[in-house]
Amino acid sequence: MVRLTRAVVRSTRLPVTVKTRLGWDDDSKNIEDVAERLQDEGIGALTIHGRTRSQLYKGEADWTLISRVKHNPRIHIPIFGNGDVDSPEKALEYKNRYGVDGIMIGRAAIGYPWIFREIRHYLNTGTHLEEPTLEERIDVIRQHLYRSIEWKGAVLGILEMRRHYGNYLKGIPYIKEVRNQLVQKNSSEEIEAVLENLKPSLVDG
Repeated sequence: MVRLTRAVVRSTRLPVTVKTRLGWDDDSKNIEDVAERLQDEGIGALTIHGRTRSQLYKGEADWTLISRVKHNPRIHIPIFGNGDVDSPEKALEYKNRYGVDGIMIGRAAIGYPWIFREIRHYLNTGTHLEEPTLEERIDVIRQHLYRSIEWKGAVLGILEMRRHYGNYLKGIPYIKEVRNQLVQKNSSEEIEAVLENLKPSLVDG
């Protein structure tokens, strides 16, 4: 990791940031040493996910080690925390409790990109922002669908979209029925037809 970071830092004038985990497993949580060494190589900021590599996404993220890195007297670069933040309340609580410079959102943003504006609004006002409208959800599904097709082709792009519909439409009435329709469609035209009929059916219901 240090060798790779050194090579990248030396090959560009742009700021270089790193995202890593606490360590490989419970016996190698060496993030404090790693953070110092990466800083010494000239990185501009470090994001730490509060789990080990062997944990993957199981268990609860350990932010105490992230906090120890942040409060290490040797560390002067910004430290960002990552892991388990899935609401505006948690974002504020974790930022205050662990003193990090910022928070990175991962899985909680999959199918719900509005979480960023909701957190920003909560941090600024202490109040909750209204959830995205149905029109916004449909618009983002369309954008995601066509970018997915553009990037990976029609077949794979449509197949990979199927796992996202449930998240985008979470909380909408009749979501199971609509999702079942969407995942059975094999063309963008068919998906568009379902999306076009989505709003009237929900309003009438």
